[in-house]
Amino acid sequence: MTNNQKQTTVIVGGGHAAGALLTTLLQKKYQHKVILVGEEPHPPYQRPPLSKNYLTGDVDQESLYLKPRSVYENAGHQLRLGVRAEQIDRDNRTISLSDQSTLKYDRLVLATGSHVRSLNAPGADLEGIYYLHDIADSDALREELLPGKRLVIVGGGYIGLEVAASATKKGVNVTVLEAAERLMQRVTGPEISEFFYTKHSSAGVDLRLNTAVTGFEAGDQGHVAGVTLASGGTVPADIVLVSVGVVPETALAEAAGLPCDDGIIVDEFTRTEDPAILAIGDCTRHRNLFFEKMQRLESVANAVDQARTAAATLMGEEKPYNSAPWFWSNQYDVRLQMVGLSQHHDQRVLRGSPEDKGFAVFYLRDGCVIAVDAVNLPIAFMVGKTLVQQRRQVNPEMLKDPDIELKSLVSGQSIN
Repeated sequence: MTNNQKQTTVIVGGGHAAGALLTTLLQKKYQHKVILVGEEPHPPYQRPPLSKNYLTGDVDQESLYLKPRSVYENAGHQLRLGVRAEQIDRDNRTISLSDQSTLKYDRLVLATGSHVRSLNAPGADLEGIYYLHDIADSDALREELLPGKRLVIVGGGYIGLEVAASATKKGVNVTVLEAAERLMQRVTGPEISEFFYTKHSSAGVDLRLNTAVTGFEAGDQGHVAGVTLASGGTVPADIVLVSVGVVPETALAEAAGLPCDDGIIVDEFTRTEDPAILAIGDCTRHRNLFFEKMQRLESVANAVDQARTAAATLMGEEKPYNSAPWFWSNQYDVRLQMVGLSQHHDQRVLRGSPEDKGFAVFYLRDGCVIAVDAVNLPIAFMVGKTLVQQRRQVNPEMLKDPDIELKSLVSGQSIN
């Protein structure tokens, strides 16, 4: 898009990707009119605290906002909050909204995010069963987390375990039911899973692995009283949180005829097949030049990186997405930082020990570092980002040797 004629760019979504794009356009002094359409009544905000310090009440709602609403409005950008985008007319380049209004666009960015994966089981509609995805969800769950109450969490991934830590801090009795053989099995190796199993167990959390849920038992007045298991037992519950992943929000794009496959298909410049429409964040299956295949990621880092790429595309710059993904999770006094994707490793190298204050697991494939999981060891994460991004081959003995500074592995010295 050239900058010599005032045009309108519409962003659909109110999460981190939408907010990061709007912020980047502000920084780049984007000259065109921008309208953001968000279904929630809040300006773009960060979601990670919803399962952590916002849930515990340690931070307020305002602290979640990426920027105060006034910042966008003072820059001349318009926020249309509390309305839903319902239909895209690609031929006429218009969007129909839930308040019966219509917006005209020259460029459209879909940052529709994801929605929680629901558990379709008997009793799933009982009172007291919660999902966690937005501010309203976190507010509602916080009201229930009272000392002595019994919370059963279905799912032992990031969100489930973060809520377990937050609820334990508030004096709630927590049980986590995980169908897989270990915690966070989809995203990390056994050493990290075992560490967090021990951490949660020592905090009083009842962890049950290889435990499938078949339904929910009703108590008084249609309120949940227990979670029924495939093994035949029932776990008593006053509150249930279902945390079994998310699904990309592609309905709007699909209805408009845009190609989707577990996400809206975009190239390395965040472009869909329609030259007027981009897509970013959790809703996309994207081409990241770092990977050898199309990829869908659920992370703040991906949302921010794709937002920067989209901003460059809107400004007429050619800056492809070429970043190694990274993630983090805070549970109790532990900060887990992860970079890369470890699923296809052929070797794991442990630096330090889970009994230490900090340790890390390096994942290698064909001698190259493809991922790092660092527990309270930020230097391993920072060095790991460089090793993964550069696809460095590293002698495993050097990774595990505590007498060799990790910084030396990226300072130009020999690493073989």
